[in-house]
Amino acid sequence: MATTEIHADPATRHAEPIAPLRRAARLEAQLGDPYDPANPHGLGALFAADERREPPEATEQLLTEVGLGAEFVPAEYGGRLTRADHLAKVLRPVFRRDLALGFGFGITSLFATSAVWAAGTEAQRRFTADLLLGGGRASIVHHEMAHANDILRDEFTAGAAPGGGYELNGRKDVIINAARAQAYVVYARTDQARSPYSHSVLLVDPAELRGIKHLPRVPTTGMRGNLFSGLEFTDCAVPGDALVGRPGEGVALALRTYQVNRCVIASTAVAAVDTVLHSAVRAATTGRSRPLARRWHKPLAGVFADMLACDSMATVALRALSLLPDRTHVLAAAVKYVVPDLLREDLEELATVLGSRGYQRGTPAYGALDKLGRDLPVAGLGHAGTAACQAVIVPQLRTLAERAWFREEEPPPELFRTGAALPALDYRLLGIADGGDFLAASLVESAARLAGVRGVGGQLAVLADLAEGFVTELRALRERCRAIPAHGTPAALSDPALCVLSDRYALVLAAASVLGTWEGQDGSDPFLAAPAWAVLALSRLGGRLGIPVPDLPDGCREQVLEELMRRYRSGRSCDLDATELAQ
Repeated sequence: MATTEIHADPATRHAEPIAPLRRAARLEAQLGDPYDPANPHGLGALFAADERREPPEATEQLLTEVGLGAEFVPAEYGGRLTRADHLAKVLRPVFRRDLALGFGFGITSLFATSAVWAAGTEAQRRFTADLLLGGGRASIVHHEMAHANDILRDEFTAGAAPGGGYELNGRKDVIINAARAQAYVVYARTDQARSPYSHSVLLVDPAELRGIKHLPRVPTTGMRGNLFSGLEFTDCAVPGDALVGRPGEGVALALRTYQVNRCVIASTAVAAVDTVLHSAVRAATTGRSRPLARRWHKPLAGVFADMLACDSMATVALRALSLLPDRTHVLAAAVKYVVPDLLREDLEELATVLGSRGYQRGTPAYGALDKLGRDLPVAGLGHAGTAACQAVIVPQLRTLAERAWFREEEPPPELFRTGAALPALDYRLLGIADGGDFLAASLVESAARLAGVRGVGGQLAVLADLAEGFVTELRALRERCRAIPAHGTPAALSDPALCVLSDRYALVLAAASVLGTWEGQDGSDPFLAAPAWAVLALSRLGGRLGIPVPDLPDGCREQVLEELMRRYRSGRSCDLDATELAQ
């Protein structure tokens, strides 16, 4: 592997000791007031670049200058990546302004290079670290998947070259950052047989290749900023040292590393919807001297509770990648399955609050709904992304029902405590589904601890009833999942009835995350320590499942709405961190 010509700024070649929330606050300030029309990094400028179907060059240059690429490089190689939950916090200021910017500038590099951090040689890791620390980009070239959309359609083949190494062939028309990347991580087919060992991973330096052709840009509805184009390889000679890991390890590496990608996407998507929620509150309050109209109480408080639930689920999974790296595979798929769907539903609710203002496309105050409505499906890979997550969950349901549910011990309390120390993220330790389910165990124990307050009235009693309702749902799932055929064929595992079970199971895990996050509060945030938000979040999750849901106790929705209004007026984010926003 040749040394990249992009040289790292010495200021970024060490793990910065600044805490992630402080780094996020600094980036928030550097990006500036998103609503200032004179701000070259504000929403107006970002929306205008999107209309021109161009990347926001000034903002991308700023992110390069502040060394955001160091966030994707493990600390041992000179970067700042120590934990996945910390990474998501630092990225949120970018995604809060523009989800497409977050993908186009750097998060795609994280997705691409994860295989290198998991199984690459020392030389490959050094090459990759130097590239990202110097402001370069890497692009992931996916293998073809079932239910493929344009991003996941077509793939490259890598046959053995006569003189050693590989010959890369094929064409793929839609690749994120294909024209702007200085390295490609290619999941190439190396065996025509249909088996788990059909693909290998290659780290490719395009500067060293002959026979590579860049294909024209592909116009898209979402993420329009000149991100997508294609590549065609014709008998491209690739050296043997480009192989990442072992021959035929591509599928296994994808299964192991994609869990990080799935959790990070979900967490940063919460930040993107945060901007739309602020827009909806602005629409409901601007020009009013009287209190907020009652017709907006339910959607605004409900979406806020959903966002806290989504953040709880994503954060628990991100923290589990450090604390329980060999046991997070199924949870990560459930997070990517549930969170984008809930957020899309929330956008529809917020559209009713925004009303005609939601059609003010391109305006800083109200244009986020239209743009995120186009970008979010691309981030989740649409139906193909859902199918990929189902393909992880469904084959595990019978095993979980027989071996894990109501048998496993709950996870360490550090999983839910924001300030608790955790091990560093180590891609090499990430495992594939092991038949365990620590989050379902947490749900059962949370419900048991709350059982003593059932029937006494008030918010805690309703929370206890809701917790027991989800435990009852888990018992019902256990009986239904035990009946799944032990050795189902791929066709049987795609049975719609089994997909319904995976839907229900994923929502149960979301409820467990909410309860665990609420129990893990240390009291420093009185709102999160109180039960109101958890009651409302679980009520909405229960409603989606169709399980019996008790009436909301008096004052519950009002407390959540009051906190939302407080955060809006004080300029704070609507996630678990309540971050101070640039104004």
